[in-house]
Amino acid sequence: MASQNIAKSIASIQQSIDHILETTKNLPEETIRCNPTEDEWSILQILSHIAEAIPYWLGEVQTVVAMPGSKWGRGLQDPARLAAVTDTERLSVDDVKKHVEELKDEVESVLGNLDEETLSIESPHRNFIKFGNKPISYIVDHFIDEHISGHYGQIKRNLSKM
Repeated sequence: MASQNIAKSIASIQQSIDHILETTKNLPEETIRCNPTEDEWSILQILSHIAEAIPYWLGEVQTVVAMPGSKWGRGLQDPARLAAVTDTERLSVDDVKKHVEELKDEVESVLGNLDEETLSIESPHRNFIKFGNKPISYIVDHFIDEHISGHYGQIKRNLSKM
């Protein structure tokens, strides 16, 4: 059974996904594909990034649970991260949205049975000494929950510029 804290994190992540999907539900495809500026991601790039990033971070949680003390994390130049936001013209908006919707079940499946003891397991970030050893709860809270919430804010900012 999930602890109260992880249950709140799961609910928050799923709520952010719901907000993202509701916000993008009736948008024209040209709006979803439009980059507000040359340096900003389109909504489709954001959705594609979410569809890649959340499974990545869930996998990092699973690795640390299976091998406490193992290194976790990646840098901004990670090839899979970059591929998710490159050449998005070829992506189907509906398929990407469906993938994002399916993340709600994946989040529940991976995080739902973690208890406080498991969430407190600490491991080092592979690239950044500044993080030091962090508990699994940090990965969940910062790299999944806050991350997806931040991208919801990014989508709203994109829309405000159009």
